[in-house]
Amino acid sequence: MNRPHATIYQVSERAGVSISTVSLAINHPERVKEATRRRVMEAVDELGFIPKELAVTRARAGLGRIAVVAPFTSYLSFARRLSGMLTEAQGQAQILVYDHEDVATSASPLLATLPVRGHVDGLVIMGVPLDQPTADRLRRRLPTVLLDMRHSEMTSVYVDDVRGGQMVGEHLLAQGHRSVAFVREAERSYLPSSPTQQRKDGLVAVLGAEHVHEITVERGPGLGQRALERWQDLASADGRRPSAIVAHRDLVAIAVMAGAARLGLTVPRDLSVVGFDDDQIAQELGLTTVGQPFEESGAMAFRLLRQRIADPHGRPVEHLLPLHLAVRNTVGPPPD
Repeated sequence: MNRPHATIYQVSERAGVSISTVSLAINHPERVKEATRRRVMEAVDELGFIPKELAVTRARAGLGRIAVVAPFTSYLSFARRLSGMLTEAQGQAQILVYDHEDVATSASPLLATLPVRGHVDGLVIMGVPLDQPTADRLRRRLPTVLLDMRHSEMTSVYVDDVRGGQMVGEHLLAQGHRSVAFVREAERSYLPSSPTQQRKDGLVAVLGAEHVHEITVERGPGLGQRALERWQDLASADGRRPSAIVAHRDLVAIAVMAGAARLGLTVPRDLSVVGFDDDQIAQELGLTTVGQPFEESGAMAFRLLRQRIADPHGRPVEHLLPLHLAVRNTVGPPPD
């Protein structure tokens, strides 16, 4: 005999909240306190609650609507991945994009509740770390593919950012650099699994922790100038400033180059600069950088999601895409 579906009234009773609070926690999680939202979602999981909207979605054949959750879709890297997805989809699905500013915290309420809202058939998550309860809920309820992140129990498309950092470190070392500054933009929380942190880890693996100096700057106008002010204050183990700056993405590296020009410094004679991503502007400006196949990764994520929707209980797969070091004009020997 089939177990009867749980109702919203049972969820309300189990969580100790009103029916309206249950609805609010599922559909507008940002308006509910974290502790309350957690109780509601735990009750949803324990009872196997399926909203009417989700039942309709499950009855709908084929690939209808998919959600993409990403931080900073204005970044070229995310926009290019999304472009690859849209090109691959070619009208096969309606794609809903959710942009969340902070990769570590603000997307959590959304990701915790998307699996039970019932208005999408699948989900692509770009660069957003998952906690285990959310990962478990996604695995049970909503076909999901991770892009630019990994989780051992979920299908993922990613690059080896640690290796990317190592490639940069090896190139700088071969040019004679022993001490570098790693410039990253400020975030509310730094997680060991983030691509930015992994890129720094790769540098450290080659050059040593004592020779990789972290500079964290706020986003916005004047970023490069602020980074260079911090760089001027740094001293490596031998009493000299780092001879190279490695930025966690190309636009930060370009901002540093602009700031260096305002200070009368010449790149690479006075300071070497390296970026990550290999955006078109990096190619135009001759920036040495680490490139990755953004559009291909977005297309691959869509194809894998289509497979997950067709076979939601299939084994998760991991797809590793290659990186390349684009050696151009912004790295030279350290100044005497």
